[in-house]
Amino acid sequence: MSVNRVTTRTAPEGLDGVRTPLRGRDAELAFIEERLDALGRGEGGIVRVEGPAGIGRSRILAEAAAAARRRGTRVFEGAADPDEQFVPLGPLLEGVLSGEEPLSGAQRLRDLAATPGQRFWLLQELGDRLREAARNGPLLVVLDDLQWCDDLTLLTFHTLAAGLSSHRILWLVAVRAGSVPSGVRTTLDRIRQAGAHGLVLGALGDRAVARITEDVLGAPPDPDVLRLAKRAEGLPQLLVELLGSLREEAVTIENGMARLSAGHPAPRELPSVVRRLDQLSDEARELVQTAAAMGGTVTVALLAELLGRSSAALITAVRESLDADLLAESGDRLAFRHDLIREAVEAGLPLPLRQALSRQAAGLPPGRAPADAAEAERAAPGDAAEADRLRTEAAELAATAPGPAAERSLKALELTAADAPERPRVIAETIPLLWQTGRAAQARELGATALAAGGLGPEGEALIRLALARLAVQFDFSEAVRQARAGAALPGISLTARGRLLAMLAVGLSMSGEHAAAEQVAAEAWETAAAAGDRTAEATLTTVRSAVSFHRMDLAEAFRQAERSAALAEALGVSTSLWVPEALWHALLSNTTGRTAEALAVAEEGIRVTGEQGRTAATRMWLMTRTRILLETGRLSDARADAEAASPATDDPGPGNLADVTLRYVMLRVALHTGDRQTAEAYAAEARRMRSDGAPVVRHFGTWMLALMADFEGLPDRAMAELDAVMTSPAADRPAYAGLIDPADAPVLVRMALRAGRHERAVQAVAMAEKRAVLNPGLPFLAATAAHARGLLDNDLAPLVRAVRLYEDCPRVLARASALEDAGRKVAATRKPEAVSYFETALALYARAGAERDVARVRRRLRAAGVRRRPSKTGLSDAWPELTAAELRVVRLVARGLTNQQAAEHLSLSPHTVSSHLRRAFTKLDVSSRAELTLLVKHRDNGE
Repeated sequence: MSVNRVTTRTAPEGLDGVRTPLRGRDAELAFIEERLDALGRGEGGIVRVEGPAGIGRSRILAEAAAAARRRGTRVFEGAADPDEQFVPLGPLLEGVLSGEEPLSGAQRLRDLAATPGQRFWLLQELGDRLREAARNGPLLVVLDDLQWCDDLTLLTFHTLAAGLSSHRILWLVAVRAGSVPSGVRTTLDRIRQAGAHGLVLGALGDRAVARITEDVLGAPPDPDVLRLAKRAEGLPQLLVELLGSLREEAVTIENGMARLSAGHPAPRELPSVVRRLDQLSDEARELVQTAAAMGGTVTVALLAELLGRSSAALITAVRESLDADLLAESGDRLAFRHDLIREAVEAGLPLPLRQALSRQAAGLPPGRAPADAAEAERAAPGDAAEADRLRTEAAELAATAPGPAAERSLKALELTAADAPERPRVIAETIPLLWQTGRAAQARELGATALAAGGLGPEGEALIRLALARLAVQFDFSEAVRQARAGAALPGISLTARGRLLAMLAVGLSMSGEHAAAEQVAAEAWETAAAAGDRTAEATLTTVRSAVSFHRMDLAEAFRQAERSAALAEALGVSTSLWVPEALWHALLSNTTGRTAEALAVAEEGIRVTGEQGRTAATRMWLMTRTRILLETGRLSDARADAEAASPATDDPGPGNLADVTLRYVMLRVALHTGDRQTAEAYAAEARRMRSDGAPVVRHFGTWMLALMADFEGLPDRAMAELDAVMTSPAADRPAYAGLIDPADAPVLVRMALRAGRHERAVQAVAMAEKRAVLNPGLPFLAATAAHARGLLDNDLAPLVRAVRLYEDCPRVLARASALEDAGRKVAATRKPEAVSYFETALALYARAGAERDVARVRRRLRAAGVRRRPSKTGLSDAWPELTAAELRVVRLVARGLTNQQAAEHLSLSPHTVSSHLRRAFTKLDVSSRAELTLLVKHRDNGE
């Protein structure tokens, strides 16, 4: 099975496929030779090659690989690709499994890489294979473009590099200089701590530029040609491409010298720039082309006006352009990384369009003057006025552009003296901005370092603990409680700080499942917030009040408070909200009570808005929420894809409690419905870890997951034993549904208890379901679950048929299919022909959901009822039996040439979800590149 299409790179070639000599890198090559000499003596290590795009990192790696082979060293080469990040561990794994002499046990490693939940064993196996190879001789492992590597590759790389440091293995990795994803930044920090050697590539000197010019043009350059070559500013890739564009038409060889044939040539397109443009989404490409037509630097506000959009709507396109190394931040403006890049982009635009854009820009009214970036750069530590200006800008940007806001806040912190009284407040302002933009580990480290240093004063410490409590809500419920409780206990703090800390403490307790304690703290927090007149704390506490009502099964009041909380938070603005986002609770509440379509619409709007605004943390929280909703609606493939897309990063702080109660729970349920035992076992192992968590709700989720796994394995007695502790826990902190996660689990529990002979537990579950339905008569979904549970307990067809009818009014596909199957089972006991319609409808629903295990079970029931015809494969294509409908939609778009980003926009999905679908399709279809996939689509669609 192929795991990934990986470019096993050698040196970038020169013009016409002929490699030009390497110039100006004598010192770097000498250093590489020294490390290879040390490797020959048995000394391993890590070398990090760093530099901007086009500086020649890949060429240095290729020269090192060639030098190692000349010495007889075994070499493995791999490289990441920005379009291929959807295959975990692809760059590293393919690097050691391809080539002339791959590692032994290749198939075993590929199988482990393609199987969810096998990361631990994959690391162990890969480490063992490398140790075995190193015993037979020195190894050089080359990994290019670390900045494009997926999280699993990064984790595996730094884990193996550290764990195998005593072996004869030299790791040679290249990474782009400048801004890189947080996971890459963490990996670089870790390998530095492990003693990695740094090799920073700078611009080439004049002598090297002249020699390369002579290599490309075939003759020494005259002064005019040399001046033109120097416009590349020592970047080898731009230099070679610039000269190549001139060689055929603009340069002649006269008297042994290369000369310009007709004065200074017009700007031309450059291959590397064209490639980078082609990899962008349509929106980002349009933004870059518009910026090129403007010349020089340009503000986002100007681009927004030219493109007819809001500045917030450009956030994703701007970030994409920065990541592609086409644009760079220049204070509050955008500038091209290099003037030759701008000229190359502009050269690709029709002249009339360039002129029209320039005229349009000239006619725009002047906007607000941009901040003086140069002044900020010149400011020295202790410049309080400049720090205040940056903090004001950060506050203004926080709601719509948290990324730039975080950078301003960090700069303000840098300018604030260590003993300045306002420093703790600046730290507290910076932490949530870092968290919102996906830099949670950096945020936590900033707060922890400040607390450890001490000298903050009660108010300063309280504000930092409040920020850390907000951060911890996503990752560690118990830590959120600890930080908020410690902050609220500090003497002499303001009413506002105490009220907000108590509010966060109530949120943490509520999310932890400590409902009685949450209600008690919330009462105190309300008094404090009212005395301070703090509407921000009020919004958060209204969410807690909604959760308390939910726990008491007063769902009408829970909805009323959830709607009020979301409205308050929206009115206040997201940057001041304590719990981001309050609307998320409303979506979860809607889903749990059967208003699934409403919940899905809210979640998708949340994903869209937070994605546009660059609020990474909130987007992940929304994705986690949507996984639960998609599961309940029977969209198993989409639920699994969302869960994989939002999986915790390697540097996330804490165990990931929100992921525990969303992603991991969803992945187990999907695995059980699809009959994927291996994945189910992997997440059952996570559930065992969850069962010992400090937060009761996480323990309850883990317990229910283990009960489901035991039932899946045909062990109902063990399943009920798992649940006993939860179902006998104190009522005040017991989950609202007697240990269950969702109302639709009541019939599941009844079925499980009856199989185990635990009639009293079945009675308890039915009583709870019926109480919930009676207390909330306006929610037919709750009445359906109660009727379903009662029908199973009493073995009575009437309530089962009533449940089937009630489920028709809500989009809970799996719950409805289960009721149909149970009704069919009851009818089949005496009247088999009449059971067929129930079974066939259930079969169609299960098949549409992709619930293969349930489909197989119902087919057996149909055969027992005398139905011999082949059941239809609802929702699946005969030409693509391996793929789900969601995977097939993505495959067809990619085969048409769309990028992941473009496919995501077309399908209204996140790029991460598209990547997850595509990764699974690659594995199922046994293809390793987009080209192979496109060819396969062509063949199958033509009936070949």
